[in-house]
Amino acid sequence: MWYDESVFYQIYPLGFCDAPTENDGIYKNRIKKVVDWIPHIKKVGCNAVYFSPIFDSDNHGYDTRDYKNIDCRLGNNKDFKMVAQNLHENGIKVVLDGVFNHVGRGFWAFKDVIEKKWDSQYKDWFYINFDGNSNYNDGFWYEGWEGHYELVKLNLRNQEVVNYILECVDFWVNEFDIDGLRLDVAYCLDQDFLKTLRYHCNQIKEDFVLIGELLHGDYNLFVSDDKLHSCTNYECYKGLYSSFNSENMFEIIHSLIRQFGPENWSLYKDKHLLNFVDNHDVTRIADLLNVSEHLPLIYGLLFSMPGVPCIYYGSEWGAKGKKENGDNALRQSFEAPIENELTELISKLSKAHMESKALCYGSFESVLLTNKQAIFQRKFEDERVLVAINIDDSSFTAHFDAQCGMAVDLITDEVHDFGGGSKLPPYSVQYWKMER
Repeated sequence: MWYDESVFYQIYPLGFCDAPTENDGIYKNRIKKVVDWIPHIKKVGCNAVYFSPIFDSDNHGYDTRDYKNIDCRLGNNKDFKMVAQNLHENGIKVVLDGVFNHVGRGFWAFKDVIEKKWDSQYKDWFYINFDGNSNYNDGFWYEGWEGHYELVKLNLRNQEVVNYILECVDFWVNEFDIDGLRLDVAYCLDQDFLKTLRYHCNQIKEDFVLIGELLHGDYNLFVSDDKLHSCTNYECYKGLYSSFNSENMFEIIHSLIRQFGPENWSLYKDKHLLNFVDNHDVTRIADLLNVSEHLPLIYGLLFSMPGVPCIYYGSEWGAKGKKENGDNALRQSFEAPIENELTELISKLSKAHMESKALCYGSFESVLLTNKQAIFQRKFEDERVLVAINIDDSSFTAHFDAQCGMAVDLITDEVHDFGGGSKLPPYSVQYWKMER
């Protein structure tokens, strides 16, 4: 599947396009800005774009009003169709946010319930109790997502709701030719619904990918042959920045062994989870790391660990933003992309990742591990790549059996000789492709 060899670029459209925070009802083609960024997206090596919500909503996009119309703050369907066409013409896949657990209070079917109460034909689309009342004094109580009553929970056990969602997915494929969906709060979604969605998507487009937002727990409950293809790897997200900040590489390497190691008990060795160092919901990585010199290194680890790397727009040049300052601080608009040493490195990491079967599909095995250094092997068929990371401010000489005398660094194209030990420079990452 194309997904397995991809590097994703995440865009939060409402922030990226500097749209008003609340829906003002005024049409403006802001989404065309994405087209201007295509050369940059390609330059950093991404071949897929994941768009956070783009459909008509009350506020932040996850409170949907209408699944069949682009939010007027971004443009209209014709405008986004042009963006999707341009991305596809440049070899870039398009993945949209599928927000199917809940809708906004402005969702057309819920507005009908507010108006007609018991007489609404859509009352069973939601979890409603007409013996209670809501915080909005609707005259009935309803279930919201995790206590957020601006987000009205959909009844995915109702066949009419399921049929409507499948109809919308068909519409997105026919109208925009999308290549997949990232499912918001997938951990809340009904398992039978996921099976129905997977079967339906298998029929409408070959290699259509479903990626679920999962946090903790056993991802195998959701990622399987009959449900999701992949999910967000939040377990290793925490391990990534925590290992650098605590100068304890054991944390992330042991997490990777648990998930992908050679042992029989490893959980996800045949799965390609979506990896990231930040996104629209968490503090940007440049603000999260204690040592600025670790920023290139964490990307070096991101692109070499098992799974599919995802870059959050702006973070590829070191943009900052703290969660405690509110969501808008994480979802900024940048006038134009910035290209610096970090973006140059990420371009090289992307190229190395996509051109190496070992980095895309290979097994994972720890070779050398200390608090501040890690060397691990990725192997697929006859290709072996050793990844060496030194997070210390001093050089380190690693002694281990490389089972080979020479290698080529996929990042720098320099030849590496393993004779007499391998010197890891301070704050360094290397991808050694082993000679046969």
